[in-house]
Amino acid sequence: MTQNTEKLTVDLAIVGAGPAGLAAAVAAYDSGVRDILLLERDKEPGGILNQCIHNGFGLHVFGEELTGPEYAERFVRQAAERGIPIRLETMVLDIEPPAPREGAPFRLHILGPLFGDQTIEAKSVILAMGCRERTRGAIGIPGDRPSGVFTAGTAQRLINREGFSVGKRAVILGSGDIGLIMARRLTLEGAKVLCVVELMPYSNGLARNIAQCLNDFNVPLYLSHTVTDIKGHGRLEEVTISEVDANRVPIPGTEKTYACDTLLLSVGLIPENELTRLAGAAIDPRTGGPLVSEDRQTSIPGLFACGNVLHVHDLVDFVTGEAARAGKGAAAYLAGAGQTTAEESVSFVPGQGIGYTVPHMVERAAAPQSFTVFMRVRQPKPDGVIVMKDAEGTVIKRWKRPRLAPAEMEELTVTKQMIAGGDSYTFEVEE
Repeated sequence: MTQNTEKLTVDLAIVGAGPAGLAAAVAAYDSGVRDILLLERDKEPGGILNQCIHNGFGLHVFGEELTGPEYAERFVRQAAERGIPIRLETMVLDIEPPAPREGAPFRLHILGPLFGDQTIEAKSVILAMGCRERTRGAIGIPGDRPSGVFTAGTAQRLINREGFSVGKRAVILGSGDIGLIMARRLTLEGAKVLCVVELMPYSNGLARNIAQCLNDFNVPLYLSHTVTDIKGHGRLEEVTISEVDANRVPIPGTEKTYACDTLLLSVGLIPENELTRLAGAAIDPRTGGPLVSEDRQTSIPGLFACGNVLHVHDLVDFVTGEAARAGKGAAAYLAGAGQTTAEESVSFVPGQGIGYTVPHMVERAAAPQSFTVFMRVRQPKPDGVIVMKDAEGTVIKRWKRPRLAPAEMEELTVTKQMIAGGDSYTFEVEE
């Protein structure tokens, strides 16, 4: 590997060529930006979609059911039709924010086998790095350390892209969507899925995935349970699960042991925000992603974020819509607009029963006539109501929902008129 001291200058650099980065690039181009460069660390664009061979993607964006690779291919083709370059096998190591002078660029330090060590200067940057899975070490499961313990996404890649079998008898910890989908995938590959175990008293996956991936294949789901022991020398031999109490502490005497050779972990996703922190953007401790305005601009002017690097989404269609906002926001910034400041912003606050809101703020003067605020509730609730209140506690609007669930992101339409009278608004689940 040689060092390349040549500097490449672009108007817009996008970190990540998965569904968020591709959609942001297309939206920025269609908004007038022509000098765009996508940077992708993998060998091909498309991101996580390339290993998601099941259907169910694209109903909102394309009005039809697509597999993950089909959905990704449509945006890869759109980028190619616009002549947007994608530099593959390129890792962004660091992002330096602009120096405190007029017109100073962002500096991205990149590394790859084709160009070596290089610096890219960009007038604006969109972060679209996606997220990563929590591992066994992150949740501290006790026991032996045999082979046969995988994150669900790793197992999905091994089966769907590499053509390997990961095991014959499996237990799955966590009922997030990828864990549910892998229960079905393993079954279709001839493995026996003994059970799916969920720490919480409710599932963290979409209702349709519980029906299609568990119920249709008679896979039992144990709520308020967790894995409390792993045994195996060389290869996994057995897994012990236990019921947990209201404080999520295992209850002695409730243990069940399963003879198995595979344990999949579907225990949460973490936004990939190391670069965001290096750039100095403010982070929301609730999501692990950056604080953003309605156009997905972070606390650093010219630095935008979208997709799972911002907050973990249910559907890739929602990622596409959010990425389009970021692409248009970057185009507006490059055209001389779109710089939000704290003095101009109206803030949104998650209140009782709400985990987080995105965006976190909106620029009052530049706000569109209506926009969407995304959020997740903390607890499931049938016939739920979400209320929006001003700083004095006055209810601005109520949204009724037949069902509220942490696994399903809520979308609330807020109008410019609703934020005309205050600087801060709270969203709550009504008791």
